[in-house]
Amino acid sequence: MTIRTPLTPASDWVEIATTAEDWAQADPVLLGTLLTHMHVIRGFEECVLDLAGEGLVHGPAHSSIGQEGGAAGSIVGLTTADQINGSHRGHHQFLSKALGHIAPQGLDPKAGFSGEVQNLLQRTLAEILGLDQGFCHGRGGSMHLQWVEAGALGTNAIVGGGVPLAAGAAWAHRHAGTDAVAVTYFGDGAVNIGSVLETMNLAAAWKLPLCFFIENNRYAVSTKVEESTAETRLSARGLAFNIQSWKVDGMDPLAVHLAMQEALAHMRAGKGPTVIEADVYRFFHQNGPFPGSAFGYRSKDEEQQWRARDPIALLEARMQERGLLTEDDAQALRQRIKDAMAQASAELLEMDPTGKPGKRRIRPELWPSPDFRDVGVRGDLSELQGLRAEEAGSFAGKTEQRKFVDVVADVMNRRMETDASIVVMGEDVHRLKGGTNGATRGLRDRFPDRVLGTPISENAFAGLGGGLAMDGRYKPVIEFMYPDFMWVAADQVFNQIGKARHMFGGGFEVPLVLRTKVAMGTGYGSQHSMDPAGIFATAPGWRIVAASTPFDYVGLMNAALACKDPVLVIEHVDLYNSQGAAPVEDLDYIIPVGKAAVRRGGQAVTVLTYLSMVQHTLEAVEQTGIDAEVVDLRWLDRASLDWDTIEASIRKTNNVLIVEQGARGTSYGGWLADEIQRRCFDWLDQPVQRVTGAEASPSISKVLERAAAARTEEVVAGLRLVMREQGRA
Repeated sequence: MTIRTPLTPASDWVEIATTAEDWAQADPVLLGTLLTHMHVIRGFEECVLDLAGEGLVHGPAHSSIGQEGGAAGSIVGLTTADQINGSHRGHHQFLSKALGHIAPQGLDPKAGFSGEVQNLLQRTLAEILGLDQGFCHGRGGSMHLQWVEAGALGTNAIVGGGVPLAAGAAWAHRHAGTDAVAVTYFGDGAVNIGSVLETMNLAAAWKLPLCFFIENNRYAVSTKVEESTAETRLSARGLAFNIQSWKVDGMDPLAVHLAMQEALAHMRAGKGPTVIEADVYRFFHQNGPFPGSAFGYRSKDEEQQWRARDPIALLEARMQERGLLTEDDAQALRQRIKDAMAQASAELLEMDPTGKPGKRRIRPELWPSPDFRDVGVRGDLSELQGLRAEEAGSFAGKTEQRKFVDVVADVMNRRMETDASIVVMGEDVHRLKGGTNGATRGLRDRFPDRVLGTPISENAFAGLGGGLAMDGRYKPVIEFMYPDFMWVAADQVFNQIGKARHMFGGGFEVPLVLRTKVAMGTGYGSQHSMDPAGIFATAPGWRIVAASTPFDYVGLMNAALACKDPVLVIEHVDLYNSQGAAPVEDLDYIIPVGKAAVRRGGQAVTVLTYLSMVQHTLEAVEQTGIDAEVVDLRWLDRASLDWDTIEASIRKTNNVLIVEQGARGTSYGGWLADEIQRRCFDWLDQPVQRVTGAEASPSISKVLERAAAARTEEVVAGLRLVMREQGRA
């Protein structure tokens, strides 16, 4: 007969509810602070909904009315050093965290609001209205609220998208030796998203001080939680990852506070992450000033039952029972927040002289200038000023012939030796004598606490790296074993890391390096072989660099690591075992951002290329005898291209051939050709010609793989074509 042994979770999972004794013993300052936070949130949100109803909020207005207890209850016990981030519905968490920063000793519900509180309300409202005085200069709006000094890392419009970023903040706190924690807020809709579950696993494996706070308001827009999952007790997710978990009534702010206090004690003691599920209810629809029943997915009876459990009414009643508050005090507090919001609105709005009587408009002088449009997409590179630049032709240091991949490992060793903020992470980077290719050789032995072998969870560890970069204390170097894996982590790579600096107002830095290798020719097939340059070149915020020689790799990687923008560093397996002149002792120079290299001068045609195709191009030029000028682009992104060198060559040759190895559909040269033809039309004798791989991705078959990728033979054909089309065959 089969033996059946019951199993139990390794971590505790409890539900917390308050008792009369809890309420009787609660600190009056705590209760008063909770009530003030919740009234500020409620009054602020009511004002936002009024403005949305007037058509003054451009974009969504995701109200948190009804959910104030979860935010205030979980946040009033945090310090400024503790950090939070949240989802698209995040006004309540942002305001509560900011209030805690402004008034860390608490807020008296009977006292007036300080100028700091009034300024907070006005700046937050300004951000939601898209105005320059907002925290993100109007770029973030309702869904992207950030105030780093207050510990508010930023709310996020991608469901679940902010969760991996919070793990980066938590890692930074732990590694820095502090007892600070991070709290990431998300709803029932995000619980089933891969990035959330991947991050739970990663945070538990690494014992990060991260609280996964689930606001279970029962509806993802209009889809009920029972329709989305068979386990509707969402805090059960934590048990699968050995995370201690709590379930609590989110309409009871004291219960939420008590659960968070237990979770904080657990995290501050170094025991790892926590999960708190708070059952809450949004009184309005997903977006705007109407109830959900107006859209047919909720009943009015259900809404009334939840409204009868209003967290503000509960707290007021409990405080009145203890003689801490009177009804008049409560009414006065409500009026103060209404007056404060009226004042904030008056500073931002005026009567519309062109509209009907009584219609308001935003004061025209408060909008951001259109000139601010692109400011902060990337930094200004001032951080590179004063760094020593070198080129191989003028380098005075000792060089010798060395393998490319050995130089990759050596320069990272040198930088980690001189910069304690660098953290390397990726799959197997800590094993196999330097990862799958030896590129991280020796790093784990020398820097065991800064070389992190990750689970196979690109979305989670890329996002964690993004969070580290945004934290500012550390500089992550992320390795994707193959560039095709960027699609697995596309949300974090493009929506989060690439956009963050600009989205949050351009006022902070995202120093991050993402290393990956092109593996065409290795037989790994369609999902391990792509060249990512063309995709990244279309994504705002990223810089892209590709070295073709060991000497250049040192200088380009040093520049990437010094840069305060996210930088994609592309390598190629064909180059790893190649040899070239490389520095032996001096690994401290840079090759500046935006500097191409002319590998061969010529008069007949300008060939623009990069990475391993530089050598293939030089071989093709030698075979054909065509007097081509070969330009190794090195820096590939839109902002970093060396147009001075490119245009000078085109003026001379009046002829351009772009050479790359990868597939035609994701081609880098497609957009580059368009840009050249618009910039240099008057100097061109014919359209820009291109050498690329085929439309298909490389296959496993050696014959089909070779047919899909460009190499020397294809460059030879391209050179002959470009000369023939110019009439110079």
